[in-house]
Amino acid sequence: MLKSSDYKVYSKFLENLAIKLTQYYYLKLNKPFKISNKKKRGGYDPVTSADKAFEKFIRKEISKKFPNHQVKGEEFDQKKTNSEFTWVIDPIDGTRSFVIGNPTWSNLISLNYKGHPILGLANFPILKKYYFNTSNRLAYVVEGKKRKRINVNKKVLFSNIKLAAAFHGGITLNQQKKIPKVLKLMQFPCVDALSYAHLTEGKIDVVIQCGNKIWDIHPLIPIINAAGGTVSTWSNKNAVKAGNILVTTNKNIHKKFIKILKPVAK
Repeated sequence: MLKSSDYKVYSKFLENLAIKLTQYYYLKLNKPFKISNKKKRGGYDPVTSADKAFEKFIRKEISKKFPNHQVKGEEFDQKKTNSEFTWVIDPIDGTRSFVIGNPTWSNLISLNYKGHPILGLANFPILKKYYFNTSNRLAYVVEGKKRKRINVNKKVLFSNIKLAAAFHGGITLNQQKKIPKVLKLMQFPCVDALSYAHLTEGKIDVVIQCGNKIWDIHPLIPIINAAGGTVSTWSNKNAVKAGNILVTTNKNIHKKFIKILKPVAK
């Protein structure tokens, strides 16, 4: 088990990193960038020169402070060591948003201990705000100089939920027809990691997404848990495995959605 003093050291590092990342964006990356498509045969999975620059910057900061820790990032090879700590990096979550000038993209970083995400950061440079947790029970949003503790809306009734969902081509039209209730309830846009962040503030009650990779979801898991939310795959497995993700404000609503999603859950 980690001591509370360990949480303090690592969460402080993440908070400082959020500030540095926003400064770095405005000093170095707020300019034209190169785009390439990672999918060679059909489909669209963009990566930009800014993704790579951000990841190099994050790796450098981690290396300076915690040189023995392992690092897994979306754009570069894994740094393997004997450490029980691994940093998981999505340098730009929402690259498509970044490409078209949507402000909802973020830098996502988690610290994993023995394979489990214990601390997370979601930093939104354009929105000038960031979300992070300091323990498994405390999560915060910082906007400007204001720091506010965040909690999900635990008391919401199923009949009043606000649902954000995006399938990203992850399920077919025929599969979508098997979950009409989800389609009917999809009344709010799913805007990258910001939707999960909004859930931790009580603004949204359910987020459903397809095809998450570990760097998409690991940094968000500790923040969601610390804010009182529930996160799993559609088949109710540990979200550490990534894939199709369901996040809700309470266990009762979670159970109902696991049932609703059963016809398309793998």
